[in-house]
Amino acid sequence: MTFKTAVSKAVTSSLLAAAGATVVTSMPAIAEEGESVERIEVTGSRIKRSDMEGSSPVTIIDASSIAATGATTIDSVLQTLTSAGGAMTNPGINNGSGGNTRVNLRGLGSQRTLVLVNGRRMIASGTGAASTVDLNTIPVSMVERVEVLKDGASAVYGTDAVAGVVNVILKRDFEGFEMNLQQGISGEGDAEVTSIDFTLGTAFDKGHLVMGVQYTNRGEASQADRGFSNCPLNEAGDGSAPYCGGSSYAEGGHIWGDSNHGIVGSGPEGAYAIGDSGHYGSYVAKLDDAGEPVLDDDGNQIPVFKYHEGMSEADLSGRGGEYHDFTNEDKYNYSASSYLFTPMERINLTMNGTYELTESTTFFAETMYTKRWSEQQMAPQPIWSTSGWEYDPISEGGWMTDDLLPWVQPGEKVSYGRRMSDTGNRVFNQTVDTVRVVLGLEGEFDNGWGWDVAYTKGRNDSTDTLANLHNIGAINEAVKNKEFDPFLQSSWQGESIEPFIYTELNSGSSEMDILSATINGELFELPAGYLGFAAGYEHRRESAKYTPDSLTAQGLANDPPVEPTSGSFTVDEAYVELLIPLLSDAFLAESVELSTAARYFDYSTFGDDYTWKVGLTWRVNDELMVRGVASTAYRAPTVDELYGGASPAFDQITHPATDQTQAEVTVGGNELLTPEEADIYTMGLVYEPSFVDGLSLTVDYYDIDITNAISSVDSNYIANQCLGASGEKINVGTALCQASNIAIDSTGRITFDNGLQNLGGAATSGFDINVAYAFEAWGLDWRASLDTSILDSYEERDQDGNVLDYKGYITSGSGAYAEYKTNFTLTASADDWSANYEMRYIGEMDSFSCKDDTSKCYAPSVDSIIYHDISGSYHVNDIVTISAGVDNVLDEEPPYYSGNNDSNTDPYTYDVIGRYFFGRVSVKF
Repeated sequence: MTFKTAVSKAVTSSLLAAAGATVVTSMPAIAEEGESVERIEVTGSRIKRSDMEGSSPVTIIDASSIAATGATTIDSVLQTLTSAGGAMTNPGINNGSGGNTRVNLRGLGSQRTLVLVNGRRMIASGTGAASTVDLNTIPVSMVERVEVLKDGASAVYGTDAVAGVVNVILKRDFEGFEMNLQQGISGEGDAEVTSIDFTLGTAFDKGHLVMGVQYTNRGEASQADRGFSNCPLNEAGDGSAPYCGGSSYAEGGHIWGDSNHGIVGSGPEGAYAIGDSGHYGSYVAKLDDAGEPVLDDDGNQIPVFKYHEGMSEADLSGRGGEYHDFTNEDKYNYSASSYLFTPMERINLTMNGTYELTESTTFFAETMYTKRWSEQQMAPQPIWSTSGWEYDPISEGGWMTDDLLPWVQPGEKVSYGRRMSDTGNRVFNQTVDTVRVVLGLEGEFDNGWGWDVAYTKGRNDSTDTLANLHNIGAINEAVKNKEFDPFLQSSWQGESIEPFIYTELNSGSSEMDILSATINGELFELPAGYLGFAAGYEHRRESAKYTPDSLTAQGLANDPPVEPTSGSFTVDEAYVELLIPLLSDAFLAESVELSTAARYFDYSTFGDDYTWKVGLTWRVNDELMVRGVASTAYRAPTVDELYGGASPAFDQITHPATDQTQAEVTVGGNELLTPEEADIYTMGLVYEPSFVDGLSLTVDYYDIDITNAISSVDSNYIANQCLGASGEKINVGTALCQASNIAIDSTGRITFDNGLQNLGGAATSGFDINVAYAFEAWGLDWRASLDTSILDSYEERDQDGNVLDYKGYITSGSGAYAEYKTNFTLTASADDWSANYEMRYIGEMDSFSCKDDTSKCYAPSVDSIIYHDISGSYHVNDIVTISAGVDNVLDEEPPYYSGNNDSNTDPYTYDVIGRYFFGRVSVKF
């Protein structure tokens, strides 16, 4: 990888050279006797400092703020940040979530948000060959605070820190005993959540020990139990109102006849030619608007199929047990069987401890273990014949039922699809074990410099099952051997179908080993203050694998084969960071500091390079501070992205060539991937006016430009770019469509490839604004905060250079990119009680699926939405506290839009549960 400009190299080289010279020639500064200044490490820098304000914007969420929301998992807090967006996996994602939850800063993808625990990497976790952090592994009860860095930080932390960093700080110095028991339930009486946790901490002569246990049990809610989701809504594509539709793979079977039955192609290599005729129609010359034949590039007339008068091939439904012409009434309502809110059971065990070995050396240990059982439920499996079945009725001397006569002709090869409600719903189950252990030494030299060495070990293991699948390969073989009549309804029921039912069993794992060493301190005193310094080395090894079920690997579950994943890589990294005071107590410059960092990395998969950061903090006076950062960042391809086997996905699309709302998309890894690169700029100011005590205003601008992005293109975009309204291939000369291998089968299902590639890139910019005010009034302490994110631009570029503008759009599978998002919180507290109010605003958006022609969509946009949450707590005495709250007080329903994702809305973005109540009892002593 080569970063883009000579300036980048020059800056980095000079930083490394300067740092190296400083280390060699400088003597450390020693504090004056009796002088004691507490210094802390703030996310975004390894240099410990005496204040929280640095050159990069950091949002801090403390434990009390988390408790006020009633959150039992950390994702429900992080995903409501105004700086978060795009597709954020949460309990409302039933299709494809695997029970995982993720955070997605700037909407750039969870893979571009680095998650740390106590300043160190968290193991990639979840199901399969995990490559991002499942937030279920972090216990809310042990969280002291969460620091969210809204800036790139690759120079400090390495790969993945492109959109930002989430650093979860766990309790380390807690003393005493705390227990919390919480119960929650929706206004509809479902989605119950029970959580109980214990935290125990003690201090002794040589150290400290904190242990925590949290158990969470989350119940389900069904799409059938909400008016907005109880039936999948289909649109005709002409702007008319949607109707209760569903899937063409229907109960009782759906049969598509062959319009070419009886036609023998007389053209080259058996191609159909003008004059070729059969039972249903014949091929004639294609005519233009003037009635003249249309010629191809070789001057030949183009043949098109034309039905004989009054003829058409079969389009049958077997719903109800008897075959009849298929109508929209025969479509299958898959929502009735699908979860709206997915159940989970989880236990978290955590222990943090320190032990003083000498006066200047301390041993520390961090251990985390999580076990998760999660479940999703979807409608019965849709199965289809990939090559069609030839109809051979008994009345014609064959062996199949006569039920298809007279719609289907003997000998006709028909396509078949069926919703297997005969055998029950598909049930997905995951069992996931995640372990993270950190062992290390930390201390201080005699000159006051701090140091630490540590070993971090992470391991994630998962098994997942999928019940009520059908071995279509064996069914095809049975049909071939005349042992299974697919057109006879009883064949799909009872003992006849039982031998073909199986449960899929898959397994996966990921592993991480890190050896690290850091040092930090003050090199020497400059006229404006001490020169801060930090440096470190890290060796990391990551590996992952995924082993699919043997039948699934062979493609016998009706879907295309799923290939295994296996691979690993190692990386060696070294970084250096400087905090240089430039001015102090000068005119219009109470202090000016320059922060710099550079990181060198060497990957076994692609080689070496470096990244850098330069920041400036200018404190004009006690009221005003201006800050800015310019940096480069990178994201190395993960094991799953490099070595992930090809597998099918079913993505939502809207296309005029089919009434099916899902396309079969083949996804997978690519060993030729190279790292993503990013240029990142932030600039902001912090204003704390002296004339209003307790008021602060923060405004930050960000600009992130990613090149060589590792991604796949929006599936709806591929389908509409590469397939015409009549199902013909279009734009065949573009790299996008050549790579897609797009096709449409006889059932109307669109299929294409959409594997990972180094695409053109992505770029986003915008503003984060925060207003905070703490004051006293009416004998109460008040805190108010207003957070607003304004999206100025969000663009992705495909491999042909086409720009996809997502600003202000909501998509069919990539989440939402609202131009305006705002959170307002207000807290009032007295000696023995507190009350909280939160308002969450998501701005109006247009549907990305309707971007080219809104007239074809019934709901081409969604209005803005506001959620209101209230909560409060009462201290019964010094030991017992009672809390309660209501989320989504006004029971706002998620909006419907054309080209929606699932549940007729976007569960990545909107609350799908509705009004929610919770209560908690806390005991602490």
